[in-house]
Amino acid sequence: MLHSSGVSLDTTDAVALASERSEEAKATAADGRSLTLECCNADTVRELDRRRPLVNSPNSRLSRDKLSSSHLQGRDTSKMSFQHFIGIDVSKAKLDLAFDEQATTTVVPNDPKGIDELVDLLPEAKSCLIVIEATGNYERPLAVRLVEAGHVVSVVNPRQVRDFAKAIGKLAKTDKIDARIIALFGKLTRPRAVAKTKQLQGELDQLVTRRRQLIGTRTAEKNRQGQAVSGAVRKSIQRVLDAINKDIKMIDREIQKLVQSDDDWKHRAELLGTMPGIGDVTSATIIAELPELGDLNRQEIASLVGLAPFNRDSGQMRGKRSIFGGRGSVRSALYMAALSARRYNPAIAAFSKRLAEQGKPPKVVITACMRKILITLNTMVKTNTAWENPQNA
Repeated sequence: MLHSSGVSLDTTDAVALASERSEEAKATAADGRSLTLECCNADTVRELDRRRPLVNSPNSRLSRDKLSSSHLQGRDTSKMSFQHFIGIDVSKAKLDLAFDEQATTTVVPNDPKGIDELVDLLPEAKSCLIVIEATGNYERPLAVRLVEAGHVVSVVNPRQVRDFAKAIGKLAKTDKIDARIIALFGKLTRPRAVAKTKQLQGELDQLVTRRRQLIGTRTAEKNRQGQAVSGAVRKSIQRVLDAINKDIKMIDREIQKLVQSDDDWKHRAELLGTMPGIGDVTSATIIAELPELGDLNRQEIASLVGLAPFNRDSGQMRGKRSIFGGRGSVRSALYMAALSARRYNPAIAAFSKRLAEQGKPPKVVITACMRKILITLNTMVKTNTAWENPQNA
């Protein structure tokens, strides 16, 4: 079992149960990126790197640092010049490649040999924008290979591409048509490119995902055990639960071993763990599934995770602000962190109390706490500063 820093917290069952709430964040899965927080009190954090002056506090609500870039270098494609726009439709067995909406497409197997063949067919690196649909991780080997070859690659949400096709009147759907639509989508919308990730990022992602799957299975088995009348059934369920618990402990050890093996990950985990309510489970989830933390601004990091409220207004109607979409696994981890932080983190506890006294509904309060935790962590990573109780400043 993983434990929180300073506070022992069993988050395993609840993380699996806390995924999608009624007021969840609206954000596109592959959009939303960078800005910074400009903070006011340097005394509220302690210095980790003495070579870097501390002028910011992650607990501040002030907006942005005018000296920092609002985009990740090399990832904003809107101002980049491309000679070609290439769309790749990914399936388990094959890859359909379309150049600049041409009627003909090239098909190669979705295996290492086929990917190498596809790379040889491409123009010079950085002369084209390559757009790939996210397809249940079947696109990961291709994206990694293309980025390693120096190409500019965007991995986009397939729902956005399909909505785009409907908007331009393309209702037919085949792999070849999809590849051409993806190329046109890339040309007109210029989605942001992915950054080159660590070699072990995929392994960490899979470990964190597998842990979450086991937690969900364990929760389901516990529910069945509570309803079982037959003694034989209860014993069978208990054997499954014992096996699952054993696997969860093994995966916890592997996650920590992997995090400790990388200096950057290790430092980031230590940095995140200084904030009360953030334990090993939450920090590992953030490291694995939110590598953009510290590179984005407060609006875009909240939008990316799905914690940014969006307007729903039309004419004289003023709709209810709500959140939707985003990265549900990160949001679930932050939900559990917020529950703990409301008890053990003075800044979050005071913030939560203030909102409750203003008459905010409980779900609005917990969502606001999640967003504040996320923004604070974003600033901590950006400025390389650890959390410290502002009441002690």
